[in-house]
Amino acid sequence: YPGIKEEEGLDMPCLLVPVNDLLGVMKYLKEQQRYNFLASLTAVDYQADNQIEVVYHLMSVPEANLLRVKVRVDREQPEVPSLTGLWPAANVQEREAYDLMGVIFVGHPDLKRILCPDDMVGHPLRKDFQLQEAEGGA
Repeated sequence: YPGIKEEEGLDMPCLLVPVNDLLGVMKYLKEQQRYNFLASLTAVDYQADNQIEVVYHLMSVPEANLLRVKVRVDREQPEVPSLTGLWPAANVQEREAYDLMGVIFVGHPDLKRILCPDDMVGHPLRKDFQLQEAEGGA
């Protein structure tokens, strides 16, 4: 895939993938390279760069090879394709990243908050999130 960059990883190999190639790259890694387990999915807020980085940790079982895959998206429009069709375990992990960081996983079957109240405004792990004072003050 053109546009994929290898990054220096201290603990495992790391790939930086353009968001438009994510689904194809992940399908290739699962089907051709035997990364058959999505170990984790998280996101990092790089507010100063106006980016959110979605980070996936893949493992090939039983070989125990590890790989980190990163995707950088605009902080104002943080959209990436859902991986629930490849790894059903992505369902809950994508909901968590949506709830806490505001990442929208396009094609997710039920993208809604999982930890915070449904009526909560904002995403608590974003660097600009501020708790609102309860009505009436303290």
